[in-house]
Amino acid sequence: MIEDRVAAVRDQIARAAARAGRRPEDVVLVAVSKTFPAESVREAFAAGLRVFGENKVQEAEGKIASLGDLIAQGVRFHLVGHLQGNKAKRAATLFDCIHSVDGVDLARRLDAAAAERRSVLRVMVQVDLAGEATKHGVGEADLFRVLEGVRGLAFLRVEGLMILPPLAADPDAGRPYFRRLRELRDEGIARGLLQGSELSMGMSHDLEPAIEEGATLVRVGTALFGERVRPQ
Repeated sequence: MIEDRVAAVRDQIARAAARAGRRPEDVVLVAVSKTFPAESVREAFAAGLRVFGENKVQEAEGKIASLGDLIAQGVRFHLVGHLQGNKAKRAATLFDCIHSVDGVDLARRLDAAAAERRSVLRVMVQVDLAGEATKHGVGEADLFRVLEGVRGLAFLRVEGLMILPPLAADPDAGRPYFRRLRELRDEGIARGLLQGSELSMGMSHDLEPAIEEGATLVRVGTALFGERVRPQ
């Protein structure tokens, strides 16, 4: 039952927060509903979840359209997957927050889309600290240049940073990446380049070390919904 899974994940969050001397309510649980139908979102909503993560604009579009009643009750959608520049306008309309900004050009497109709506869009910059060819994100050497490049965009609020560390069986393998992202976040705040202090890091298998290292949003899918529903 999803209620039991939600309770188990919330218990993990509470334990990890306690070990770090943090409050569990300071960690937002983003339920990653990608590939799952709208009915799964409704079940998760009934179990108390309010923030959902999607990977693709096209998939999210129809799903969000069918959940207008829940959105009126406070459900919010975040884009946690890679965003192509040509889909920026649609994404700015669909999502409350975009975790995966990976360059100045994409940020400018999102800013222009948000300006058309006269509504500020919350975003995070995705960072790739491992230099993985298969991952999107800004390398550490370019991060502050990118943050400088988006500083003057009037309709974007750069809330913080996001990371997808290299996949590993050991949950603690991501800890050095989480710690470094926190240090970069702190430096970004000190330089006046970030307008928030968010750290989007940690998923089903490594959310506890991520929280211990400062995560403010954890992106959890499998632990809540089970194994992914693969598109036909």
